[in-house]
Amino acid sequence: MSNHLDWTDTLPDGWQVKPLRAVADSMVSNVDKLVSEDEIPVRLCNYTDVYHNEFIGPDLELMRATASAQEIERFGLSVGDVLVTKDSESWEDIGVPALVVETADDIVCGYHLALLRPRETVHGAFLFRCLQARPVQVQLELAANGVTRFGLPKSGIRDASVPVPPLRQQRAIADYLDRETARLDALVAAKQRLLGLLTEKRRAIITRAVTRGLDPRVPLRDSGVPWLGQIPAHWKVERARWLFRERDQRSEDGSEELLTVSHLTGVTPRSEKDVNMFEAETLEGYKICKPGDLVINTLWAWMGAMGVSFVHGVVSPAYNVYEPTERICPAYVDLLSRLLVFAQEVTRHSKGVWSSRLRLYPDGFFEILLPVPPLSEQQQIAAALAARCRKLADLQAATTRTIVLLKERRAALIAAAVTGKLDVESAS
Repeated sequence: MSNHLDWTDTLPDGWQVKPLRAVADSMVSNVDKLVSEDEIPVRLCNYTDVYHNEFIGPDLELMRATASAQEIERFGLSVGDVLVTKDSESWEDIGVPALVVETADDIVCGYHLALLRPRETVHGAFLFRCLQARPVQVQLELAANGVTRFGLPKSGIRDASVPVPPLRQQRAIADYLDRETARLDALVAAKQRLLGLLTEKRRAIITRAVTRGLDPRVPLRDSGVPWLGQIPAHWKVERARWLFRERDQRSEDGSEELLTVSHLTGVTPRSEKDVNMFEAETLEGYKICKPGDLVINTLWAWMGAMGVSFVHGVVSPAYNVYEPTERICPAYVDLLSRLLVFAQEVTRHSKGVWSSRLRLYPDGFFEILLPVPPLSEQQQIAAALAARCRKLADLQAATTRTIVLLKERRAALIAAAVTGKLDVESAS
């Protein structure tokens, strides 16, 4: 297995390797978010500001807080400073840097961050790119300690090795990476916009087909249901109580597969999802869910956390499971239950004082009015949408792969430039 400092043996002539403490002063902030009347008003640059922004300036919406005069003097930001995330629930979020490109007298470094102030031998923008590079990042990740929450000790920051070329080359590298990463970021942004458009197109296709059918020439009538509007004249409108029966069977031994319900993916096996939440020691007593059943996450129904299961398994006892009658096609129900307008109707029938604490109980669900095409038409709609959405899904997957490759290219470019494997002057 290669050593994480292998890169130090291949640096160009004239380059050095130094610990961070030799090229920058490091300070760990203790400025909290509390407001005190005997302190001075400040704008606080916090963990999330650094994590989500590569460049820090007064145009960011920073938190209002207060700090003592000593804290402002010590942790007030200067142009060229590099801020680094120091604590996190995941070691992968340790050591994320941001560069201060513009500042003001009232902007202060907040808690859970380390402030690096470059000395005269290192250019701040170059140091920022060094900390983005994998060869340096991995050192900080390895230095972090903890079990459920990870922290980067001061020594881990100060002892990290960084490449130090001559200042002229540092500036050239920083300028080159500013240009190239901006170009790659623009490509990523364009692909992400395409993903958004594909998602909207998919949503629009499904909504129209599920509420209007496949034939655009079919006569319409007013459904009498606000969230539905007009529907094909030959469709019915029925309450959910006539289309579903509540299923409350419980697992006797917990041997069934555990399923989870999300507003993004519907009902899926938990084993297929990256879930870090607590899992019960036994699934005994969990609710049985059969293929074709509609499963609703009672707590998050207002967000659209519902869908039809196409596998046998168990779900949390806090969920509600509904068995469809023979007059309703499960695949059609899955599409219907995932509509944004349906989630809004679910919210109207949910109970609770606060929007984030609404619950959809069976009596509320059974009152919801649903469009009911003839069974054969439900099946045709589901089959047609499966084919159309498959094409969109393929395009989305290809776009997502392109985004991943562009981000990998970006990371590789930064690492190659700051370790001297790329001659930026000839590459410009």
